[in-house]
Amino acid sequence: MTEARQDTPLVINGRTYTSRLLVGTGKYKDLEETRQAIEASGAEIVTVAVRRTNIGQNPDEPNLLDVIAPDRYTLLPNTAGCYTAEDAVRTCRLARELLDGHDLVKLEVLGDQKTLYPDVTETLKAAETLVSDGFKVMVYTNDDPIVAKKLEEIGCVAVMPLGAPIGSGLGIRNPYNIRMILDEARVPVLVDAGVGTASDATVAMELGCDGVLMNTAIALAQDPVRMARAMKLAVESGREAWLAGRMPRKLYASASSPIDGTFF
Repeated sequence: MTEARQDTPLVINGRTYTSRLLVGTGKYKDLEETRQAIEASGAEIVTVAVRRTNIGQNPDEPNLLDVIAPDRYTLLPNTAGCYTAEDAVRTCRLARELLDGHDLVKLEVLGDQKTLYPDVTETLKAAETLVSDGFKVMVYTNDDPIVAKKLEEIGCVAVMPLGAPIGSGLGIRNPYNIRMILDEARVPVLVDAGVGTASDATVAMELGCDGVLMNTAIALAQDPVRMARAMKLAVESGREAWLAGRMPRKLYASASSPIDGTFF
């Protein structure tokens, strides 16, 4: 028997969270559906695309903060839609100004519009600037263990490798790379992008990930609120399964009720 895994809390930037599911706010039909889905998810960290969502920069438009209260959720401004380090840094500084000095951000610098894969060179450059500027950076990256380690060494507070391309719903395409990142990381590792349904979230958690961030899988489901509840349960289930430790895989059958020592 191997030693049982110990459950430890999710701690990001010095704050402890109960939920390991992080959710986005885009692609819902309206703000009311956004509110209902996020409540159903049980998420405590909610990410917001500053370049696409009004959080006060457009006073004449509906404000997301009217339904996602900052005193109830940890807001995670992100740099979705940025293709250079310069744009990403500028977006984070805008978010800090709009949110009264808020310094926890999700960095993503994209390489092209077709794949939405991260531009690793620009991501590393932006991470260095933001960390030196006092930001606490959770960073979207590819599933390269070397890059993930470099981002940790720069000072990012969490590393967020993709499971598959953003919005693809393909699930965890390379679990082995995710596993290698987990083996070396000393900061939380959260799968970001690629989840399509509840089983994908469970797989991520069964690998030992500290959490999962998703948006499209919930927002574009036929019933987003119900899917949000499913994702909540999936993340919890996957975490419990990882803690429990699965049985060994075997090539041949092994009877559930051994017959050794029984009478006929």
